[in-house]
Amino acid sequence: MILPRFHKILAPLLLSMLLLVTSCATQAPSRWDQAQRESTQKAPISRTQDRSSAGKAVTGGQFNKFFPSAGGGYQRVYTQEKQGFAEAKLKRGGTDVAVLSINDTASIPSTKSKFKQSSQTIAGYPAVTQGQNITSILVGDRYQVKVQSRDASFTKSDREAWLKKFNLGGLSRLR
Repeated sequence: MILPRFHKILAPLLLSMLLLVTSCATQAPSRWDQAQRESTQKAPISRTQDRSSAGKAVTGGQFNKFFPSAGGGYQRVYTQEKQGFAEAKLKRGGTDVAVLSINDTASIPSTKSKFKQSSQTIAGYPAVTQGQNITSILVGDRYQVKVQSRDASFTKSDREAWLKKFNLGGLSRLR
């Protein structure tokens, strides 16, 4: 008689203990947990980085006044604004021929490193060419101004000409 009762009590007791032990066990972080931690941690500013540009990026809307005006058969269409970044498409005849952008390197100070070795200048600012479709300059040691070709008809010389059309002097004084 005692044995059947003991089974009725023992089974739930063991099941409860099993649930308690497994729920309290620590679980190794998944690769997604690790990626989340790395992406949300702020990287410390190294001593070699320029601390004057480290800080809060300006709002993207402040950049719009520095973009070149439309004209000469081109149409400028603003496509994106966010903290530290603004972008506009350049269209000719309804076709996207280039993308113009301004990026505040205060958000990502490492962006400036590619300009340190530059031997090329455009409008007096250090310039780099990335691949066959991107030309950019560093204005005021803080703002990356970039023109990206989206059509084969928009050449490197076109990109350089459009970089010169930005209000670079005004942008260099923005803080």
